[in-house]
Amino acid sequence: MDILTAFANINTLIFDVDGVLTNGNVLITEQGHLLRAMNVRDGYAIRHALQAGLHIAIITGGNSDGVTKRLQMLGITDIYANVRHKPDAFEELVLTYNLNKNQILYMGDDLPDWEVMRQVAMPVCPADAVPEIKSISKYISPYTGGNGCVRDVIEKTLKLKGLWA
Repeated sequence: MDILTAFANINTLIFDVDGVLTNGNVLITEQGHLLRAMNVRDGYAIRHALQAGLHIAIITGGNSDGVTKRLQMLGITDIYANVRHKPDAFEELVLTYNLNKNQILYMGDDLPDWEVMRQVAMPVCPADAVPEIKSISKYISPYTGGNGCVRDVIEKTLKLKGLWA
């Protein structure tokens, strides 16, 4: 199966947060709060994908009320935060929705994503992912984490389905 066919078969997209939806850098306020920046174009693509009927979920080791609120504002309902072992959250998601792993794309950037990425049809990563993740990815976005990599894979998926504006 070629890469374009693989993208066309996707109906579920799962994303990590830090290093994927954000650039992995955090600003720390004097009060100890962590601040992250997200790309608004990624947000637009997420909304568009949800409206087109794709399932989008988040599995992250982070735990930020601000991030959760942003993701909920975009329409994402399946947000697994503060996850210590991502395969457990992944299996819960698959069982809850009876998902076919051959139709799932997972975008991660670091070692905690490795186990889940080995189980999906389309393991993908941003340009600045760690080498171990790049080595198992079927597609490496030319965009870095927090800088459009999420939109890149959503746009490819929707275009190949004839669902991109």
